[in-house]
Amino acid sequence: MQEHGGNLDLALQRFGGRLDDWVDLSTGINRQPYPLPRLEPRHWGALPSRADIESLHDAAREAYGTRAPLVALAGAQAAIQLLPRLSSPGRMRILAPSYNEYAAVLRAAGWNVAAVADLAALAGADLAIVVNPNNPDGQRHDRARLLALLAHVGRLVVDESFADTTPQLSLAAAAGRPGLLILRSFGKFYGLAGVRLGFALGSEADVSALAALAGPWPVSGVAIAIGRCALLDREWAAATAARLVRDAQRLDALIRAQGWTLVGGTPLFRLFDTGDAVAAQAKLAAARIWSRVFNDRPGWLRLGLPGDEIEWARLAAALVR
Repeated sequence: MQEHGGNLDLALQRFGGRLDDWVDLSTGINRQPYPLPRLEPRHWGALPSRADIESLHDAAREAYGTRAPLVALAGAQAAIQLLPRLSSPGRMRILAPSYNEYAAVLRAAGWNVAAVADLAALAGADLAIVVNPNNPDGQRHDRARLLALLAHVGRLVVDESFADTTPQLSLAAAAGRPGLLILRSFGKFYGLAGVRLGFALGSEADVSALAALAGPWPVSGVAIAIGRCALLDREWAAATAARLVRDAQRLDALIRAQGWTLVGGTPLFRLFDTGDAVAAQAKLAAARIWSRVFNDRPGWLRLGLPGDEIEWARLAAALVR
């Protein structure tokens, strides 16, 4: 198991308290989630129909601005787990630092895995992976440069799990081109990670292969009902994206007084160089606020955005202790 945010079990083990005591800012999950719609009994009791799944697919196409083939899966992570089965093992290159599951999953499946520091170094890979905007540092990549890579790699996977707040970065409108596979997460922006929903957008061949690998019921009836309602609510999405941008700036201003340096981030999370992330995490944990540290970057601390004014006040108080 790779290290991830959301590991409150570790927080409880190391610092005590009860689960409800903690404010979990260790992830990039929106802490003001989409309001759950009314669910009918059939969403719980019946297997999803093909029409149900297609209605979700149509909602995702509308939300992401694409007409390309796509398939709903149990989160973007489910697509990552299936990637090794789309082709025989070869050379995988990932623009790093980045989400740690890609290297682990591909390496375990026999791929030759290496991290590279710039886009040009991805050329020649059988499978090239770029997270845009990147997790954990928020680095952004120009659409034209990413599309130009298609001529130089076997398959390009662009993970857009944090792109809902920056739709201008998305390649969704270009999805369908051979060799391009785009992953989208539902749970982060909509604050409903427990629904376990995501999408893979790509060519007919890749999407059909992923759908076959995922099986006949890749997502639940509840996920379909919630996902469809949320994805079609573009007014909520626009208002939420604007709020998250403002709140990210608010968090930056709050942290500035600590002397920490902003490394980067997205409107869903911020990454700071604290000098000593373990000490910074312990300081926040004393106030039952959980954060994310990185073993290979001893100064880095990642914080999600507080959800309400009570959480903002708790974070502000913890920082001045």
